[in-house]
Amino acid sequence: MQYDVNSLFFSEPRGRSWIIDSWEDETARATSARQTTESLSIIFYSSARDCVCYPKGSGYLKSDFKEPLKLSIHQITMRFLSLLFLLQLLVVSGYCQVKPARQLKVITISGTGYERGLQHGKQLKKEIAELMLIWKKDLEVNGKRPAEKLLTEFLANTSFTDASKKYTSDIFEEVRGMAAGSGQSFDDMFAFQLVDEYWVYADKKHYDSINHHCSGIGIPARNGKMAYVSQNMDLSTWMDGYQVMMHVKQNGDTPEQYVFTCAGLIGLNGVNRSGIGVCVNTLMQLSASSDGLPVAFMIRGLLAQKKGSDALTFLQSTKHASGQNYILGVVDSVYDFEASAQKVVRMKADNSGIVYHTNNPVANNDIKPWYSDYYQRYLAGNTKNNNSEIRFANLTRRLAEPGVKNDIFIKSVLRSKDDPKNPVCRANGPGKNVFTFGSAILTLSGKPSMQVTAGPPDESDYATFSFDK
Repeated sequence: MQYDVNSLFFSEPRGRSWIIDSWEDETARATSARQTTESLSIIFYSSARDCVCYPKGSGYLKSDFKEPLKLSIHQITMRFLSLLFLLQLLVVSGYCQVKPARQLKVITISGTGYERGLQHGKQLKKEIAELMLIWKKDLEVNGKRPAEKLLTEFLANTSFTDASKKYTSDIFEEVRGMAAGSGQSFDDMFAFQLVDEYWVYADKKHYDSINHHCSGIGIPARNGKMAYVSQNMDLSTWMDGYQVMMHVKQNGDTPEQYVFTCAGLIGLNGVNRSGIGVCVNTLMQLSASSDGLPVAFMIRGLLAQKKGSDALTFLQSTKHASGQNYILGVVDSVYDFEASAQKVVRMKADNSGIVYHTNNPVANNDIKPWYSDYYQRYLAGNTKNNNSEIRFANLTRRLAEPGVKNDIFIKSVLRSKDDPKNPVCRANGPGKNVFTFGSAILTLSGKPSMQVTAGPPDESDYATFSFDK
């Protein structure tokens, strides 16, 4: 990786700083890197001779400097200490706030479905109680009615309990155990699992803001390389701080799993010891059903399978509650299915076997009536400026680049902000409703594992979770 000296100030604008420790003629070589936050940092370019220092995020342009500021290491140290003292004064004065680093909570659950849920509820009782209050407040703000009335009406007009008990009885019992362990009512705990289904309900009532921004990628094993399934899971900003990695121990025929989720939720994505992994994207435009299997239960139902053929059958034969894209990985292979209430359609991979998706249907035409105008404009190529279509185009471009497609490459894609207004990686902040709740990379081949960040991947390092031998 070569960097021209005259363009160092513009290198890697996506929140990373490169430490330069060697010079080669008129170029500088980046030999190590560390991730920094988007603000309150200074970029140092150093060599054995001197250190070049530019303020990061200061708004300065290269044209503002006649030449780089060259200081001795002692001068840099003194100025850096002075800066830290100044920042401390700003924090104390209330003019500057530094958000603490997110923590990924890790819990282990085992036993029967009810026992697993009971353990989950007890271990995260405080977090679940907090989330229930925040969640209901959010429902009231968007639904313009008391949360209890909204939830009562929502559950009364749907039959998701029947489908959950029919297809995934063990997971249904897990929700019952979670309610008991956390001290919450079963109805509230069950409704909290229905993230996508409530979005569908709100969409039908015309108060869904269509804030759906997940981006997923599946890369098959080729030429001795690993297979991966990955995604940025974008959710409401009020969920920030409640990221959880759930280690589900084997019980009978149910394989061991790692499931990324939120406190009080049975799952968002995950991988099992058999090398089966799944990531999802909302497809709000597709038809829905009030008596199909909810997305969270479908995810855990897939992860309960030991054989890839069983996982594929389960995904394609089960009635779906919500329009959803499933990127399913099975050891060396990856599949992409767009599921609606009426059918499940496989999306064709590109020539390399890679699949990827955002939040608009590409292969499935089972469209809701009120999205028919949108779909006709999509078919005519007139929706290219929409958020989902922009991210899809950026994924297409990045995944077509030559080079090895490994987890390092995937991280660079999931951290990308090619279009600042429609990025793959979304930060949290004032005035924002949706952000990247977490990023997940599932390795399926060889020894399955899962890499996860709590929050946007350009703000956190990936933590790796592997199955013991």
